[in-house]
Amino acid sequence: MTRDEMLAYCLGKPGARLDQPWEGDEVVKVGSRIFAFLGSPDGEARVGVKCGPNREVADEWVHRFPDDAKASAYIGRSGWNSLRLNGAIPDDELIEAVDGSYEAVVAKLPKRERPTV
Repeated sequence: MTRDEMLAYCLGKPGARLDQPWEGDEVVKVGSRIFAFLGSPDGEARVGVKCGPNREVADEWVHRFPDDAKASAYIGRSGWNSLRLNGAIPDDELIEAVDGSYEAVVAKLPKRERPTV
């Protein structure tokens, strides 16, 4: 899966929008919250997503794909991982990870910010 394909998939989610809160880095938000970090368009093709409610659950990805999954900097302790897009992680599992991150973030949004489906 390419970065552009992942970006298009993320932006296809209800209420999703692209943002650049830091110079050169792109994220996809729903409501006021980020559900996918895509980093710099010129950097390694990765997506940062919420892979569980805590580090212990998110570490399952790191154990399964040690060369392609790692805890996200700064927010990894909260269950966020950075997953390589063009590595050993199958595309369908990357899609599932994005779906899970989106659902986890939407579930915590105030009702007024949740997208109407």
